[in-house]
Amino acid sequence: MNYEQFFRKQIDGLRREGNYRVFADLERQAGSFPRATHHKGVGEAQIRVWCSNDYLCMGQHPAVIAAMHEALDRCGAGAGGTRNIAGTNHYHVMLERELADLHGTEAALLFNSGYMSNWATLSTLAGKIPGCVVLSDESNHASMIEGVRHSRAEKRIWAHNDPEDLRRKLAQLDAAVPKLVAFESVYSMDGDIAPIAEICDVADEFGAMTYLDEVHAVGLYGPRGGGVSEREGVADRLTVIEGTLAKAFGVVGGYIAGSASMCDFVRSFASGFIFTTALPPAVAAGALASIRYLKGSQTERKQQQRQVARLRHRLDAVGIPHYDNPSHIVPVMVGDPVLCKQISDRLLDDFAIYVQPINYPTVPRGTERLRITPSPMHSDADIEHLVNALGTIWSELSVLKAA
Repeated sequence: MNYEQFFRKQIDGLRREGNYRVFADLERQAGSFPRATHHKGVGEAQIRVWCSNDYLCMGQHPAVIAAMHEALDRCGAGAGGTRNIAGTNHYHVMLERELADLHGTEAALLFNSGYMSNWATLSTLAGKIPGCVVLSDESNHASMIEGVRHSRAEKRIWAHNDPEDLRRKLAQLDAAVPKLVAFESVYSMDGDIAPIAEICDVADEFGAMTYLDEVHAVGLYGPRGGGVSEREGVADRLTVIEGTLAKAFGVVGGYIAGSASMCDFVRSFASGFIFTTALPPAVAAGALASIRYLKGSQTERKQQQRQVARLRHRLDAVGIPHYDNPSHIVPVMVGDPVLCKQISDRLLDDFAIYVQPINYPTVPRGTERLRITPSPMHSDADIEHLVNALGTIWSELSVLKAA
C-alpha cells in the first residue's frame, strides 16, 4: 500500500468538501484580549478574536497569572510524575477540594483535560459496573461518545433534551439492570440547555445514575459559577458532575465531582487517570485562583451576559440569522461548508475579525456555522464592528445569489 498516497487522498477529499481545517497562527495578548496577533507566514496583523472558549477572559486575569508565577517559582515546571507516583502536588489537593466545594460534593478528581475526564470516567463507570447500560443524549460530545464506546457497555441513544424519550428507553430495560444517563447542560454548538431537573426525575424513577457534562457552563452560571445545575438547585441530584478548567476558568484540565466513593473508584480504576503525568502545579494554582475569584465575583458573568444580549439584538437588527438559545453561545447559521469558510476568511482578511468556521464532523452537514462567543472584554465598539462586517458580507452574498 502507498501510505503517503492514501494520506494525501483523504486530505484532498476534505478540501473538496470544504471541511479541511486551517489553524490560525495566533498570539494572544495578555491584558488586552480579545486582541491578538495573527501570524500569516509573511507579516502579521492585529485582530479581534470572536470564537474563544476563554469565555470570561480569566486566562489573562492578574490573580490567575500571579498564582501561576508563584507556583512556578515554588514548585518548578512539571509535576514530576503520575498522581500515583510522586506527581501529587499540594496544589492538586487544594484544587480538588475547591472543586468539591464549588459543586457541593464530597470529592473531586482532576484530569489533564475535559476530554480525558469524560473518556476515562464514562469508560470506567460503564465498563466496570456489571451489565451497565448507558443512555446517551444524541448530541453528546465526542469525548462522551468515545468513553461509552471504550467501555463496551450496551448503549441506548435518546432524543436530544427529550425526557419523555429517555423515559421510553429506560422503560424498555429490566428494572434490575444498572443504568447511567449521560448528558450535557449547555451544548457547545447549538448553545441550548438541558432540562436537568426533568431528566433527573426520569432517572430517579428508574433507578439510574446521572452523569452531567457542565464543561460549557462552569464559571458562567450559578451564584458561584457552579454551572447550570447550581443555578437550578439540582447539583445534589447528580451522580457525576464533569467540568473543565480550560474554558470559563481560563487554564487547562478537566475534573469530575461527586461522592467520595465514586471519585475514589474512578481514581483507582481509570487507566486514563492512572497512567498519565499530573497537571503542572502552576496550572493547578492558576485554576485554583480562577475558581476562588469567580466564586465571589459576578462582574464578569454579568458583563458577558450583557454583551451576548447586545450582540443578539444587533444581529437581529441587520438580519443576520443566528440560532436562538438561552446561553452565551451565538451560532450564526450558514449551512454550507465552502461558504462558511469563505465568510470566515473574508472576516479575517478584510475586517481583522477571527471567527473559526464550524463544519462537519463537529456539526451535521448542512448546519455549518460561525460560532461566536462574546466575552466581558468585547466592547460595544467591537460588537458594532463585527455586526457591520457581517452585514456587509451578507449583503454581498444576497446580491450574488440573486444574480
